[in-house]
Amino acid sequence: MFEISIYPKKVTLRDGTVLTLRPMGKDDESALLSFFLGIPENERWFLKEDVTSPRTIHNWVQNLDYKRALPLLALADDGRIAADAALVRRRGGSRSHVAEVRIVVGQEFRGRGLGVLLVRELCDIANDAGLDRVLAEMAVGSEDEAIQAFEWTGFYKLATLEGMARDQQGSPHDVVVMVMPLGRYYEWSKY
Repeated sequence: MFEISIYPKKVTLRDGTVLTLRPMGKDDESALLSFFLGIPENERWFLKEDVTSPRTIHNWVQNLDYKRALPLLALADDGRIAADAALVRRRGGSRSHVAEVRIVVGQEFRGRGLGVLLVRELCDIANDAGLDRVLAEMAVGSEDEAIQAFEWTGFYKLATLEGMARDQQGSPHDVVVMVMPLGRYYEWSKY
């Protein structure tokens, strides 16, 4: 079970911008769809689901299960979504000790440390929940800034899956699988 009683929570970015983190709720459907429609199409292409589909977003907000997935939103003072982040626990007994991190930061909020802040936030939650590892998958050439942010927080490349993604023109992209071991390694990496 993921701990959510600490939310809502105020966080400050490198430039002094204050945002509020809180779990996604059923009332966030319209704002979340608007957020994803503001992400450039070439970036949305590499996400695991069609986030421009009202049906997809509706299913996310109506079928919330915080035991399996914790979707966090970073909100600006005016209520706009600055970022969407999720910690998704693996299903099945053999992989229940592992979670996946997914993060999308809105263009206006990039380069301010929000992605790194969210990576650490989700890793803290996973560590507190007793999980062993957190994974992230990113497409090389499209998500290079995210790969660097994950490396900066202590993730390391576990594998490169050659040609596992294709862009809109059909060109292959390698997918990097990155991992953060939790427990002592994670505690040490925060310093």
